[in-house]
Amino acid sequence: MRTLSAAVVGIALLWASVPLAAHHSFAAEFDENKPVTLRGTLTKMAWTNPHGWLYVDVKDADGKVVNWAIEAGGPNALIRRGLRATDFPIGSELIIDGYRAKNGSPTANGKTVKFTDGRNFFLGSGDPDNKAER
Repeated sequence: MRTLSAAVVGIALLWASVPLAAHHSFAAEFDENKPVTLRGTLTKMAWTNPHGWLYVDVKDADGKVVNWAIEAGGPNALIRRGLRATDFPIGSELIIDGYRAKNGSPTANGKTVKFTDGRNFFLGSGDPDNKAER
């Protein structure tokens, strides 16, 4: 009986740790010392948990178009900030401030998104100034 109880507790702990592996801190993937401003055209919006994603075509210094993946807050956090999925029609021109991925890929953690009509929203899923996330 004791072995069975230990096995059940072990399985429960293992099962409970699965969501923890899916989430990460800002500092695990993004570099607060590498801010980036991206201006481009929205190609896709993934309104998903635990983070939403914006995909934006951005011209690099050579004129080559690179599709950037921008991590945002989850849908509930974005809604509380006044954003809706319908605010992101494909083809929209966006200006995004954020922080580059540590691995050098065209991925960033979005801090703010500004629309060409002047609307500006906090987009961040992580905040490099929030020491609790580290």
